Amino acid sequence: MTQSSIDRRQFLKLAGVGGAVFASGLPGFSLAQSAKDFYFVQLSDVHWGFEGPPNPDAKITLQKAVASVNALSPAPDFIMFTGDLTHTTDDAAERRRRMAEFKSIIGALKVKDVRFIPGEHDASLDRGQAFTEFFGKTSYSFDYKGMHFIALDNVSDPAASLGDEQLAWLKADLARQGTEARIVVFTHRPLFDLAPQWDWATRDGAKAVDLLMPYKNVTVFYGHIHQEHHQMTGHIAHHASKSLIFPLPAPGSQPKRTPLPWNPAAPYSGLGFREIEVKGAAYGFEVTELPVVKPA
Repeated sequence: MTQSSIDRRQFLKLAGVGGAVFASGLPGFSLAQSAKDFYFVQLSDVHWGFEGPPNPDAKITLQKAVASVNALSPAPDFIMFTGDLTHTTDDAAERRRRMAEFKSIIGALKVKDVRFIPGEHDASLDRGQAFTEFFGKTSYSFDYKGMHFIALDNVSDPAASLGDEQLAWLKADLARQGTEARIVVFTHRPLFDLAPQWDWATRDGAKAVDLLMPYKNVTVFYGHIHQEHHQMTGHIAHHASKSLIFPLPAPGSQPKRTPLPWNPAAPYSGLGFREIEVKGAAYGFEVTELPVVKPA
């Protein structure tokens, strides 16, 4: 597993790192404050409708991921898809067909509390119209077992901005929380400038981070970059999820962000999800990488 530039002491303080995330690993969470721990699964960048290299299994990878999540025991409390549910298309009818197929396939998930935010492949060409028809609002918040979750939309605007209206909504939503509140934010693009030349940034993401900064226990989970990545902005931890379709190169490691080639010897290398279990008050972490398909 890669810890990027974060040392072990910092890493053990972090919220959880994509994949399956246990609430007791999130900043500000104490089992003494809650009678029962819970966990959720983050899945991202399915790109349903994508075909061809570098994933010859593109038509069945999502189904395999559904089977893998269904095999988790105990089952997660809820599942969050952080964007690019479908692969981009200029054809509005085809866009809706792909969304309908995606929704039908994930209907096989045993966990029925499934939530969504769009990626630019889902929403940038029609400002989220089709996404809203199939999956509801593109930004919203909800509370679950003492934690406040915020879903942001930084893709419906083709300019990769949250926009003044959404930032005003975020400010008002946060105003209802105390500074000690336990807050989890979901976005598709990173809120910080990871690699702007690759569209790995949010134009006004710093404004959202500034709004979050007064709150002591904030964690951000995002997708878009198709790989594990960890970043700190002050005390706020940001964690990227792997893709379920193909991995992308490390930020700025090559001139273009072309997908990494398929490796027949390790066909799902770079894809999958991660399980984090927190044991006891000392916050000891056990981290296990899980493939898209669990071994028989």
